[in-house]
Amino acid sequence: MGLLIVGSLAMDTVETPFNRVDDALGGSATYISLAASYFTAPVNLVGVVGEDFPKKYIDLLENHNIDLQGLQVVPGEKTFRWAGKYHYDMNSRDTLLTELNVFSNFNPVIPYKLRKNRFVCLGNIDPSLQLRVLDQIEKTDFVVCDTMNYWIEGKLDDLLKVLKRTNLLIINDSEARLLAQEPNLIKAAKKIRDLGSEILIIKKGEHGALLFADSIIFSAPAYPLESIFDPTGAGDTFAGGLIGYLHKTQDLSPENIKRAVVFGSTMASFCVEEFSTKGLEDLSYLRIKDRYRDFLSISRFDESE
Repeated sequence: MGLLIVGSLAMDTVETPFNRVDDALGGSATYISLAASYFTAPVNLVGVVGEDFPKKYIDLLENHNIDLQGLQVVPGEKTFRWAGKYHYDMNSRDTLLTELNVFSNFNPVIPYKLRKNRFVCLGNIDPSLQLRVLDQIEKTDFVVCDTMNYWIEGKLDDLLKVLKRTNLLIINDSEARLLAQEPNLIKAAKKIRDLGSEILIIKKGEHGALLFADSIIFSAPAYPLESIFDPTGAGDTFAGGLIGYLHKTQDLSPENIKRAVVFGSTMASFCVEEFSTKGLEDLSYLRIKDRYRDFLSISRFDESE
């Protein structure tokens, strides 16, 4: 069975200290699907766009064997748009524009054939929509969920319901502290896992990610890059690489989830090297595997004294 991904598709305008792009392909479902497509098939995307969504972006997704039968195209409406400007350190940004457009009335309807998918990745959307998706799936083996501070502060009750039906939650360090009301990440992780999601990944940007599963704490580094051009979508790309690898291997052991975290970080490292989805469009599995091995080499050491 395939992998089901539900989230946003967008047209982004992004400015960094290095360049600017207008109406570039974006959205959580887009980045997740592209990253996952290098590991498994079929990848089934559910989302919504307006009739202004360029055909070249549809073609790009389909060329990566992403099934779009769950993509709603609303006549006469515009696609979700976002604009942001990154500061010099590339760790902080200002949101300049958010136009929900067609996404404001998004009702994720899962096509009947896709309701048998047992691996599900819920992109960063309203928790009430995430619940609506889960209610349509016949049976799940593994559900990955992403969220953000906006939903933690404004839709906490619905988010808590989602977490009780989620196997793995992915959030960043500030979101973890907010959700747990705890400044220490180790203590915060324990509190969050008690809410229902037995596996937790806390992203720390350029400082890597922490995995909490069973009694294991695993720290994965970020890949050291000389050039970072656009961090947009890096977190979603991480999620896509992770869930794509887990779906490919069908192995949910803690040790394999560690490998999936490193593959997620590997995909995110390609994403930030170019604007929009450009860093994800022309990869090969061999190139991904080579960088994965580089990850292993920078974190391996001789245990002998």
